[in-house]
Amino acid sequence: MKILLVEDDAKTANFIVKGLKQSGFRVEHSDNGVDGLFRGTTENFDVAVIDIMLPKLDGFALVEELRKRKIRVPIIFLSAKSSVDSRIKGLQKGGDDYLVKPFAFSELLARIQALLRRSSAVTEPTTLSVGDLQIELLSHKVFRGGTKIDIQPLEYVLLEYLMRNAGKVVSKTMIMENVWEYNFDPQTNIVEARICRLRDKIDRPFKTNLIHTVRGFGYVLEEKK
Repeated sequence: MKILLVEDDAKTANFIVKGLKQSGFRVEHSDNGVDGLFRGTTENFDVAVIDIMLPKLDGFALVEELRKRKIRVPIIFLSAKSSVDSRIKGLQKGGDDYLVKPFAFSELLARIQALLRRSSAVTEPTTLSVGDLQIELLSHKVFRGGTKIDIQPLEYVLLEYLMRNAGKVVSKTMIMENVWEYNFDPQTNIVEARICRLRDKIDRPFKTNLIHTVRGFGYVLEEKK
């Protein structure tokens, strides 16, 4: 799942980005309201976390503009202001939740998960399945044939990306850009190494393989008949 974070304080942003990635989310970060508005209107996100005091365009104006453009992504406001008036204004502008700084990351994560549960009831399934492989998007749990599989956060993000593109061949470059969000040297074996680890958990203990190499092109996750 993909989260938009709009936060201009570098320390706070790094704290949130690190925690979300360790929890298995993909994160796009903007440090000002104008860039946040551009991302929010040109990319699809499952949740947006937006600070109120932002340069160029404040959080209230940003969210108001998103709602005017019919962007219905669930939004959590972040603010140092704890007044009732500020909370009310945030909800009136189109926010779904309001979290006062400083906060524990566990509370932010719980609020994000609550919004995902609420929105998924209408807009998106809570599980992805390919054959007997299933992942639960809200709890980040993975099962194959009813057996729970323990995987690391980055392995989960990679698996979710493959499952969202089930039946489609994805290249090394596509994987690096969408899972790691960095441009690596094309000669690096980081993708092959992570795919190998994922196969050790997803395929090798079972009778059939789901992750397949398409030589010269990349990888595909599918159940072959």
